[in-house]
Amino acid sequence: MAGAPAEFDHTPVMVDRITDLFASVPAGTIVDATVGGGGHAAALLTAHPHLRVLGFDQDPVALEASARRLAPFGDRATLERTRFDRLAAVVDRLGVAPVSGVLFDLGVSSPQLDVGDRGFSYRNDGPLDMRMDPSASLSADDVVNAWSVEELTTVLQRFSDERFAGRIARAIVAARPVSSTAELAELVRSAIPAAARRRGGHPATRTFQAVRIAVNEELDILPSAIDQAIAALVPGGRIAVLAYHSGEDRIVKERLRHGEDGGCTCPPSLPCACGAVKVLRLLKRGAWKASDEELVRNPRASSARLRAAERLPDAEVAA
Repeated sequence: MAGAPAEFDHTPVMVDRITDLFASVPAGTIVDATVGGGGHAAALLTAHPHLRVLGFDQDPVALEASARRLAPFGDRATLERTRFDRLAAVVDRLGVAPVSGVLFDLGVSSPQLDVGDRGFSYRNDGPLDMRMDPSASLSADDVVNAWSVEELTTVLQRFSDERFAGRIARAIVAARPVSSTAELAELVRSAIPAAARRRGGHPATRTFQAVRIAVNEELDILPSAIDQAIAALVPGGRIAVLAYHSGEDRIVKERLRHGEDGGCTCPPSLPCACGAVKVLRLLKRGAWKASDEELVRNPRASSARLRAAERLPDAEVAA
């Protein structure tokens, strides 16, 4: 791919915490549903000889990098080019049971942001692309240059809580055709009131985030993927999810809590009589955040939120 880095150099977030979370799981396979450059996978394989890794990614550049990084582990590492909402089908097809853990590291990686040809970032001028899977049909160009004002406004509000969604959407439509990430970033900057532009980070951050999420259907496929991961786990297996913005984290929190309470609708003070089946134990109330020490090394970890849960033994599930 043009502009792809020689090495997919991505620093894995909270790698020590994640390695510790999977230390006690039964022997078997960890599904790294967003393997990227293989940083988390390599750490897990190094620390835990009783585990194998099945790594998923849509991005062929990421898979090439992870293949290089995981080559020393031989057949303990298997890679598959796929989206993480196909987890159940791939696990079944490859016959990798038991699944001892599932890891999701959501969002976009540093190498994807840093390569202008990928179109993910306002910092590097490039085409309006933003596809994690370069063979996918929908690109940022389609969203920016073909979607209506109403559709763009909804995307900006839903996926990034953009306060000025309507103004930005109207500015984009009025300026069509928009040809590059630099042009889109300038349009967004001009559409936002001057006083608001002086606060926070770059004014185009939320717009780029929202368009990327729409292109890759990130929030739409996440609930099903998490549910498939929970269903695949053996008793004592664990799921861990790193999320980087509120929309992702809300979904993660809701699906893990549903696993914890089974969707019970009974009053908290009374025994459950609605037939809800609890399958998870949360490993922490709330989320872990990156330490101050890690933030010095990797400032992009500042928005990360890590949540994790453990699959209950069958006897507890039945009870």
